[in-house]
Amino acid sequence: MSRRFPSSCSGRGFTLVELLLAISIMAMLLVALFTFVFSMGEIWGHGSEKRLFEQHVNAVTRHLEAMFRRAALPLGTGAAAEPFTIREVRTGSAGTGNFLGFDLSDGDRMLIWNGPPLPEVQCSIGIESNRGLMLYWQSKLELNRATEPPRAVLVSPFVTKVEYFYRDDDTGSWRSDTTPQKSAEGHWRVPDTIKLTFAHAGATAERTLTLPARNGAMPLF
Repeated sequence: MSRRFPSSCSGRGFTLVELLLAISIMAMLLVALFTFVFSMGEIWGHGSEKRLFEQHVNAVTRHLEAMFRRAALPLGTGAAAEPFTIREVRTGSAGTGNFLGFDLSDGDRMLIWNGPPLPEVQCSIGIESNRGLMLYWQSKLELNRATEPPRAVLVSPFVTKVEYFYRDDDTGSWRSDTTPQKSAEGHWRVPDTIKLTFAHAGATAERTLTLPARNGAMPLF
């Protein structure tokens, strides 16, 4: 005796037309998805170089600001009254230059050489044509510091200009120059702020750094 299933439980397979329609819809969805993914990749890729450039600019600026703050920390009774000065630096490749100088009592991670970290480091920053922003450094404890030029570290190859800003206390006006200025008596003047101009692949950026003063026993943050 054969069994019969109810008509409501009997299944019906997909027809060829339905299968082709489903495949077509799936193909169109995949094409739309891939188009969206590739277009987003192109948009992200076109802006990646600019984002990396901005990250470099911000990283350089933050590190210099941190070094300036450390240079302005109180170092004891034997420390100079002003944490910054203008130094004549032997650059090795470009002769000599007058650059912004400051001292770091415990060095910095950028000051790498083939020995243990050196304390009491005299640093200077300046720009060299076709190279970028350079950091020159030499420890006061080195025996040959009088005869050897300071070591040079490339801070950023994208810095094309350094501007020094001075404020006139009498008039309150600002004056800027691409080289350090001297007073009427012929002494070097330490700028109040400096501005760095970065340029790369058509993109430019400017950052202004204020030089802190050593005016207390607490860190300047």
